[in-house]
Formats: sequence, C-alpha cells, structure tokens
Amino acid sequence: MKHRILIVEDNILLAGQQKKWFEKSGYEAVTTIDEPGARRLLKKEPFDLVLSDVRLPQGDGISLLEWMQRERIDVPFIIMTGYASVQDAVRAIKMGAKDYLAKPVQMDELQSLIKNILHPRSVIYGKDKGILPRNSRQMKEVENLVRTVAPFDISVLILGPNGAGKESVAQRIHYSSERREKPFLAVNCGVIPKELAPSLFFGHMKGTFTGADTNREGFFETARGGTLFLDEVGTLSMEVQSMLLRTLQEGTYIPIGSNREKHADVRIVAATNEDLQLAIRERRFREDLYHRLGEFEIVLPALHECPEDILPLAEHFREKFSGELKRQTDGFSREAEQLLLSYGWPGNVRELQNKVKRAVLLSKQPIIESACLNIRIEDEEEGIFLFPENETQEKLSIIRALKICTGNRKRTAEMLHIDPSTLYRKMKKYGLNDK
Repeated sequence: MKHRILIVEDNILLAGQQKKWFEKSGYEAVTTIDEPGARRLLKKEPFDLVLSDVRLPQGDGISLLEWMQRERIDVPFIIMTGYASVQDAVRAIKMGAKDYLAKPVQMDELQSLIKNILHPRSVIYGKDKGILPRNSRQMKEVENLVRTVAPFDISVLILGPNGAGKESVAQRIHYSSERREKPFLAVNCGVIPKELAPSLFFGHMKGTFTGADTNREGFFETARGGTLFLDEVGTLSMEVQSMLLRTLQEGTYIPIGSNREKHADVRIVAATNEDLQLAIRERRFREDLYHRLGEFEIVLPALHECPEDILPLAEHFREKFSGELKRQTDGFSREAEQLLLSYGWPGNVRELQNKVKRAVLLSKQPIIESACLNIRIEDEEEGIFLFPENETQEKLSIIRALKICTGNRKRTAEMLHIDPSTLYRKMKKYGLNDK
C-alpha cells in the first residue's frame, strides 16, 4: 500500500509540483490550500504524513499541528517556512513536528527526510551501526550512564527531543550488554495501528484471521535474546499500553490463535520526546507502564546545548555520506564551519545529518562551502563567530561561548578553536576575567 501524504500549501503551482514529484516517487498525494480544508481531509481520510506551510490563507501550520494534537491525530508533521520565522519552526519542533524545511524546499532534502520518517514499523540490526562521536560534557555524562546500566538486564527509558539521537544511545546500551550477539530490533510505535498491535508484537498462527496465510513471528520473538527498542513509545494507544504492560509484568505472551505460552526473553529500551508525566496526568499514558519502562532513565540534551559536538558530528556525516554517495569531499570551509556553529539546530542531530548529506551531494569541490548547507540564520543575536572579522564579533563570541560552557575556560577555548592561554589573553584584553 502506498504512503499517503497531505500537502497543505496555498501556492497551487508549488503544491502541484510537489504532488507530481511524490506520485512519481511512489507516494499518493492530496493537496489543500488552507487549514479548514486540511482538517476536513484529516477527519475523513487516513494519511501517513502532513507537509504544511506556516502561512496559509485561512489558519496556519502551527495551529493545524495544535488541532491535530487535540484531536489525537498521530500523523508525522513537517512544517515549511519561507519567512523569517525561525521561532515558528522551533515552536513546531517543540510541539512534536518531525522537522521543518526552509523555502524554496529542495526536493532531494525533502525526499531524504520523508524516507527517514516513513520507515517500516520495525528495523532489525544484526551488528553495531557505529556510535556517533560526541565530546560534550552533557553527552559524556550520558555515556557514563549508558556504561553503568548496560550490563544489567533492566528496562531503560530514553527521553529527549526529536532527532537528538535516542536510537544511537539505545544501540550503545545493546552493544555494551551481554545481549550484544543477539538482535537489536527497533520498532516505530508511532505507526502501529491498535488493531494490528497484537499480531505485530506477539505474532499469529496460520488461519487465525482472513489474510493469515502463514504463521508469523511478532516483535518479541524476532528480538528473542536481544533488545527490543520501542521508539516513540508515548504514541501508543491505551489499549496497546495495557497489552504491553501485561507482557512485561508476566514475562510471557501468547501468539494470536495459539494456546502455547512463550517467554518474552528481550530487554526493553524505550524512547520518547513526550512529556510522560503530563501524559499521565492527562490520562494518555499509564503510570504503571511508565514505571515498568523507566527502571532507569536517561535524558538526552538538544544539539544546541552541546556545541562541542557539532563539528565532530558534521565531519562524521561528511565521511559517511561521501562514501555512500561516492562523492569525494575533504572537509568544510571556515565559513561553513562558522555557519554550522552559529545555527540553532531545532531539528537536532537528525537535521544536521540531513543538511550534511545534502551538502555532500551538491558540493562541486572537495571543500564544502556554506552555500551547500542550505542554512538560513535570520537571527544571529546568539551566534558564535568562529572566525571573527573584528573585535566586536570576537568579544561577543567569547562572552557567548563562556555562557554556553558555564564559565569553563578549557571547554570555551576548545569551542572557539584557540589555546586556553590565548583565551585568557583575549579575556584580559576585553575585561572579561571577572565574568
């Protein structure tokens, strides 16, 4: 069955072009020009993704996302903006939008983003995919927690914003545990219909229902002996939560149509960007399931809180995609590095990955220039100038870096790519020694 995409765009020509591209790429696309039209379609038809502009003739993309959340319409949402509205994009990301794109939308970037979002319900990995390079103090603390909990067969709940790298942390836990030789199965809970959940989780026997032509293994059987990673666990319906809780409490399950009980020999690692305490108060998430999943909690920071990680991650993705796309690149220009550090990254690590992949594809020379990154910074008030052009920029950069690093001069010097002794001299020059 084709994935269905709802395009909410008042530029009829642009919407038509996007619809044509989606259909050519194997999707089914429906267009509407405003928020009321989108609401009507979402109420009567199923969609797998919504692609909406911020500004619309009636309503806007942000209020559409708010309405979908009130109506419990759990459909991945991408926001598009052609205005100086980074704040709108950040707000949409915090509200649960999967990502945002600046107009004019690059179709190759959109294609990559949609593929990441509309991935299968589950993906099984037979070996370690590699761990992302993270050097920041916050992520070092996360790694310490991972090393502490990995050897013990207890459930782990990973909390953090969209795109922050929760699956990478889950993999680190698995490959540092005694289950490392067994499967790591990642399940996208956000796309599991409640009517199919029993079969998907526990499997079914041949002839149990129409279409059950063969016996089918469920997630628990596929991941037997290994780790079952429940991504976006906060989106599960209450019915599925009850079913999952019963299995975790009893440690057993019965495939649909069978009378034989099976042992649930998996380690559970769950992740969500939801505020589960709020969801519990609003009776959208079971408190007993929360405690069962969260025997040990790990909270991931947003990428903008870890500026030391930005360039190592960008370099990691550049090397990765240079190999995959067979494009020779050797690094980033000074201006490109400055742009990477100055940007706020509302889409976190996932957005950085997508931007670098696009840059590798578009770069006509080994050194990637800033134009290839497709990053627009409308408000540079909080930016850091890695290569300041004057003393004003240099002083502001030192002040902002000191603030981010909570006064730690060694980390500040590393962020600014200068020696600690040079930082001390410059702080003395600008009268910042007491700050």
